[in-house]
Amino acid sequence: MFDDEIISLNVQQEAEVFLRTEIAKASPSDRRRAFEKFIMAALGSVPWIGGFLSAAANFKIEEGTLRTNSLHTQWLEEHARKLAKLTATLESVVNRFESLGDTIDARIQSEGYLQLVRRAFRVWDDAATEEKRRYVGNVLANSAGTRLCSDDVVRLFLDWLNTYHESHFAVIRTIYANRGITRFEIWDQIYGELPREDSAEADLYRFLIRDLSTGGVIRQDRETNQAGQFLRKRRPKSRQPVSNTIESAFEDIKPYVLTGLGEQFVHYTMNEVVTRIGQGSGTQAQTADGVPPGLD
Repeated sequence: MFDDEIISLNVQQEAEVFLRTEIAKASPSDRRRAFEKFIMAALGSVPWIGGFLSAAANFKIEEGTLRTNSLHTQWLEEHARKLAKLTATLESVVNRFESLGDTIDARIQSEGYLQLVRRAFRVWDDAATEEKRRYVGNVLANSAGTRLCSDDVVRLFLDWLNTYHESHFAVIRTIYANRGITRFEIWDQIYGELPREDSAEADLYRFLIRDLSTGGVIRQDRETNQAGQFLRKRRPKSRQPVSNTIESAFEDIKPYVLTGLGEQFVHYTMNEVVTRIGQGSGTQAQTADGVPPGLD
């Protein structure tokens, strides 16, 4: 259970202390305004912040109150943990802003970007895992520092983060790291031993591939001409007898790649990008083996 000091210091004042220290670090005054607008947009988009701070300030620590309001106390404890995670995400993004310099100040004060911030933190609030929350922070930092995609496309990426779950992301990461990989190879790298074709695991795998294919994230690899147009596949005549079974969920012939949007989704959500606006293609932070962080 909370005691009075924990509530007053670690809960009620935590957001206020964070705001004061981070905004105070920004110099000159236009930087302070930029940081303040970003943080206020983030906090304003999380619906429980105001009620939580108010409840924490008014909560009276009395023996009888703890017994009769155990649900109230549990609610405070749960949201105190979530507030700590929110503060950590904000601090991480602000630190990324600092590394990008003052060239992003106009961008992070623009209404278009602040709309992305509000949408992103609603996705953050609904996220069930730290992985998704980290990806949301990456989107905000990367969309401030690079303009490879329009804000409409970035909003689509936030929708994907809200819709897809970690099994989808595992498939995306595997295809990103192994262009032209087959469905069998994807399964082998992620899960290992193959299940039966009529199993729930195989059904789920078919669903994941279908979901990402129809969603425009992955596709089968195809040849293109010089204009980037996809070429029709030539089907060789075969004298082999026709099989009486349908295609396996784990077939090992057709190669898969990320679509153009899928590549950009990885760039914005799963990479630690340090490019500044106006620096062209930019540089990505990478691990020792050349694979962006989180994708190895």
